[in-house]
Amino acid sequence: MKVVTADQMKALDRRTIHERGVPGIDLMENAGKGATEVILRRIPNLPGKRVAVIAGKGNNGGDAFVIARHLIYRGLRVNIFLLAENTSIKGDAKTNLDRLTKDGIEVKELATLGEFEAIRDDLLSHDLFIEGILGTGLASEVKGYYREVISALNATGKPIVAIDIPSGLDATSGKPLGTCIKATFTPTFGLPKVGQLIHPGVEFVGKLEVIDIGIPWDLIEEENIRSHLIQYEDVQNLLAVPRHADTHKGDYGHLLVLAGSVGKTGAATLACKAAMRVGAGLVTLGIPRSLNEIMEVKLTETMTMSLPETEYRTLGLDAFHEIVEISQGMQALVIGPGISTVDETEQLVRKLVKTLCIPMVIDADALTALSLEPEILKDVEPSIILTPHPGEMARLTGLSSKAIQDNRVEVSRNFATEYGVSLVLKGSRTIIAQSDKNIHINPSGNPGMASGGTGDILTGMMGGLVCQGFPVPSAAIAATYIHGLAGDIAADEKGEMALIATDILEKIPHVLKEMAKGE
Repeated sequence: MKVVTADQMKALDRRTIHERGVPGIDLMENAGKGATEVILRRIPNLPGKRVAVIAGKGNNGGDAFVIARHLIYRGLRVNIFLLAENTSIKGDAKTNLDRLTKDGIEVKELATLGEFEAIRDDLLSHDLFIEGILGTGLASEVKGYYREVISALNATGKPIVAIDIPSGLDATSGKPLGTCIKATFTPTFGLPKVGQLIHPGVEFVGKLEVIDIGIPWDLIEEENIRSHLIQYEDVQNLLAVPRHADTHKGDYGHLLVLAGSVGKTGAATLACKAAMRVGAGLVTLGIPRSLNEIMEVKLTETMTMSLPETEYRTLGLDAFHEIVEISQGMQALVIGPGISTVDETEQLVRKLVKTLCIPMVIDADALTALSLEPEILKDVEPSIILTPHPGEMARLTGLSSKAIQDNRVEVSRNFATEYGVSLVLKGSRTIIAQSDKNIHINPSGNPGMASGGTGDILTGMMGGLVCQGFPVPSAAIAATYIHGLAGDIAADEKGEMALIATDILEKIPHVLKEMAKGE
């Protein structure tokens, strides 16, 4: 699903009206009517509740008027409050306000804070608030009267429906502009907005539902929208490659994993098992020589390759030629989980990245090694996926972790474009950025996945898909979504606090099985 900025949504509205001749009043009617249906479906026992519809003076207020009218026609107890003077309402919003008046429906005018305070207790005593105070075009901090009203609504703790976007939320950055409505759910119009899907915006939106208001699809295609929300069906389609009866393990690729060091063999184990779980035909783990015996015990399906090591029991430079030789029979490489940050090992990582000619998934300690010389990525021919968490991304870019988190979408997009890689910036609402400037926002996953080893599983899953021949962008998208969904299923069973990485590993087959069944 395509995801838009505030400016892109504005352009689509404008083109629909002026190029396709769809009246703005019709778009507003479609939006309000669609939102009404969502409200009636999502709010139980609504006919017995008192509903307050609170409108601002812009088009968002106009949408509120439409919703109020449809709810009243359905027999609901609705009171309408306008946070402005009637004479300040213009255009399509004015048309819908006049329609209410013509039908004998009262709209209470609360143009000042004093007028609001005079009926504050009665207004806040309603069971449900539907707010259309400020829309997606907001660009400045919310102050004064509107700030007081938003704070008062939030303080009730009662359900709030935000029309199109929570008032006060930047539709593009996802940042509250001074203050912001904390909605229970948000019916949004046309397309979801980037700021509704990333943090902190996602915390204010509640449940999000997209309403088709009649924007022509060809205009959406022409707008060159490069942000997307990953959906279940997208991943289902990516993986819809049947396995033929006349097949063997060699048909599903051979993955080389370079991972693990003393004290960090678990990372190697999880990455290898995850690669097998997503269907890799063969997996070979390259491990420091002194750790080979323990890995042969920990791994049953994965083969191991005993490699020269440093005095710290990490992979050494002397392993370089053996790795290059064996890689010639491989379809992909995973490098980094638990590999250590010993200087000689980091040198090996950089030398391998410069030399190997197979697709690579680079994670964890290997990212730290690359952060000392990120320019080498620009000269690498094979496709590469980088999977940093914010701290690793900070080392790669030289930015602070806060700067990364404050602007995850653009930082990811800029890095992927500059260095010609696929970049998976991990965290809540993981961002997958491609070198062609496309980004995908992942909605799956939960806080219980903030636990050691979960990233190693994700890396192994990506490598397992790449080695089977899935395009690198598709592998990054599919693995990230499945990983999060497996975590969600595990959390439903065991709770977020108790969740560990192997719980996620165990649920990967469940997700893949349901996807294969078309469920």
